[in-house]
Amino acid sequence: MLLSDTVDHFRTFTMLERLLKNPTKLSEQLTFQICPDMQKMLVEKYYEFDASVVREFLGKKLSSRNRKDLDDVSEKTKILLKSCRRQFDNIKRVFKTVEEMTGSLVENIQTHYLISEELARKYAATVFITNNRFETGKKRLYYLTFDDFVFCADQMIQNWSFSAKDGRGHPDMDVDLDRSFLQELRDVKTLADREWLDEHKSIALRGLQSKMSERAYVDAEHNFKNISKVLVGIGSGLNHSKEARDIFVDVVEKLIEPCRQTGWSYTDLTEFLTAYTEACQHVDFFKRYNPHLLTAWDRYMKTMTSCVLQMYHI
Repeated sequence: MLLSDTVDHFRTFTMLERLLKNPTKLSEQLTFQICPDMQKMLVEKYYEFDASVVREFLGKKLSSRNRKDLDDVSEKTKILLKSCRRQFDNIKRVFKTVEEMTGSLVENIQTHYLISEELARKYAATVFITNNRFETGKKRLYYLTFDDFVFCADQMIQNWSFSAKDGRGHPDMDVDLDRSFLQELRDVKTLADREWLDEHKSIALRGLQSKMSERAYVDAEHNFKNISKVLVGIGSGLNHSKEARDIFVDVVEKLIEPCRQTGWSYTDLTEFLTAYTEACQHVDFFKRYNPHLLTAWDRYMKTMTSCVLQMYHI
């Protein structure tokens, strides 16, 4: 009797899976008598995923070739291959559904897949990273978790996409980075030139000596030019797809690793990035000659600061 009951359940779930792939149909069907709360739970459970599994193919093309590599993912994460395939297929299905839609990614995903806002945000971050082809698989990025990438992608969607409050609107909205914003960032490239560097350095470091450790402050004083070139270079390079794809690699290689090697604490980095950003409004490059670029630079640096600090594991 137990065996028969189990077989019946498997048969039922096999039939239900077809509807779970298109959750809006589940509430319309009459074959299965399932209460709304149970339907909601089934959909949520079906679309839940393991962060360790998705981390393995995050940013990669959702192709048949990469689907074949899920055997290795299953072995590495200790998650059943069937589950890995379900998670891969769900993310691919959601991506295909919303990639051409206008409006909010989170809202579009919730509307079509009836999942919670928290889970929809994770899918939105995955779609955003996949759509922009951000590199996440390089060896130096292995220490970063799926949640680190979700946080950063969510920050970029909120502040760098077309739907950001400082954005100018566009049919693509959340899926792509705001091109006008990226064009303005390109024009900030000369901020790291010697003409403005000393003024920026003097204003930024003023008062930091009491807020940073002595070791970190001395390093910031000696390497201000290099740090500024990195921050300005990453920002001005976002206008080019190839450079934008390497944003996480560049942040880790050119900023996080040098700071870690010289012993900067999380507080040291927080204080420096805050002072570096706030100083810009007093630098003549912005104040006298390019006041129209200050909003774009502030928009860039606030998000960059949040992402750098999230990625700064000590």
